[in-house]
Amino acid sequence: MSVVNLSTTWVHTHSIYDLPSRSRSTPSNKFVHPLNNKPISLFFPRPRARPISYSSLSISAILTKEQTVKDVDTPQEESSTSTFNFKAYMLQKANSVNQALDEAVSLRDPQKIHESMRYSLLAGGKRVRPVLCIAACELVGGHESTAMPAACAVEMIHTMSLMHDDLPCMDNDDLRRGKPTNHKVFGEDVAVLAGDALLAFAFEHIATATIGVSSGKIVRVIGELAKSIGSEGLVAGQVVDINSEGISDVGLEHLEFIHVHKTAALLEGSVVLGAILGGGSDEEVEKLRKFARCIGLLFQVVDDILDVTKSSQELGKTAGKDLVADKVTYPKLIGIDKSREFAEKLNNEAKDQLAGFDQAKAAPLIALANYIAYRQN
Repeated sequence: MSVVNLSTTWVHTHSIYDLPSRSRSTPSNKFVHPLNNKPISLFFPRPRARPISYSSLSISAILTKEQTVKDVDTPQEESSTSTFNFKAYMLQKANSVNQALDEAVSLRDPQKIHESMRYSLLAGGKRVRPVLCIAACELVGGHESTAMPAACAVEMIHTMSLMHDDLPCMDNDDLRRGKPTNHKVFGEDVAVLAGDALLAFAFEHIATATIGVSSGKIVRVIGELAKSIGSEGLVAGQVVDINSEGISDVGLEHLEFIHVHKTAALLEGSVVLGAILGGGSDEEVEKLRKFARCIGLLFQVVDDILDVTKSSQELGKTAGKDLVADKVTYPKLIGIDKSREFAEKLNNEAKDQLAGFDQAKAAPLIALANYIAYRQN
C-alpha cells in the first residue's frame, strides 16, 4: 500500500475551524489553498473528548550576537505603525531562555552524554518556540517564570528532533546552525542517546521545575506536549515525510499533513502550553491554538521557500537538500510565487486570531508571526 493511501485511511482531515469549541459562532472567512480555492484542511486529529488546552507558541529561535539586525527587524509596514521593539524583546527573552537552558542541563556525569546534549541545545538559533510559549503565557495574564520550564522543555524536544533528523538514517545532514551536526562530533550512538535524554528530561523538567501552577494543569500540559510529538504529532509527520521520498503523485493535502504534524504540531504545543500555564480560558486557548496552527504551517512554507532561494551559508544548514532527496515541497508543487502568496494568507489568518486580545500584550505574537513570515534564514 502506498504511503498516500495509508495516510488517508488513518488520518481524518479537518478544517482549521473544525476544532472542538464552546462557542457557537462561526468564522466569516476561511483561508484557502492558493490553487483550488478550497478551505485549507489542517489535519490534526483530536479524538479525545476532554477539555481543550492550548499552549504558548514555540518556533525555535534564539537571537545570538552573530545574527545581524536585519534578521529580526520587524517588516516595514508593521514597524511604521507600532512602537513595539521586536528586536529588543527577542534578545531579552532569548537571553532568559539561554540562561535557563544552561542551568537546567549542566555539565555533569556521565560527562560525554551531557556534553553532547549541551552541544546541540546551546548551539544558538532564534529560540522562537520557547519565546512563543512565554509570549502566550504573558498574553493571558501569566508570568515568564511560570512558563520558563515548559519553554525550556519545548526547546529540548525541538533540539532532540533536529539531532535525530540529522542522522544518516534520516536526513543525513552534516551542518546545523552553522556547526557540524551532533553525530559528526560525538558519533551516531551518543547523538541518539543524547536526543533520548533531552526528550526524557523535558518532561521531568516541567514536572519538577514549574512553580505556582496546580498539579492538574501540569498534568494537562504534559499530556498536551506528549501528544504533539508522538505518533499523532511530530513522529507522524516524520514517518510520512520519510516514506514520501520519490513518490511522484504527492498532492497538497499529503504535503500539508506532513508539515502540520512534523513542524506545526510542536509549535502548536508550545503556544498551548503557555496559554494553559498562564491561566487562559478555554476560548483564549482555542484562539491561540488556531493562531499556532497557522504560524506552524507558515513556518514550514517559508522554510521550503528558503531551501531553494538561499545558500547554505545564509541558512546555517545545508541548502537544497529537499531537492536532492526528491522531497515534495510547496515550491515544487505550486511554485515560488504561489508559495509566497500562501504564506501571506497564513500570516494574515494567524494575526486575525489575536484580534480579541489586548493588542499591547499581543504585540509580541503579532511580531513573531511577521518574523516567521519574513525571516531570511
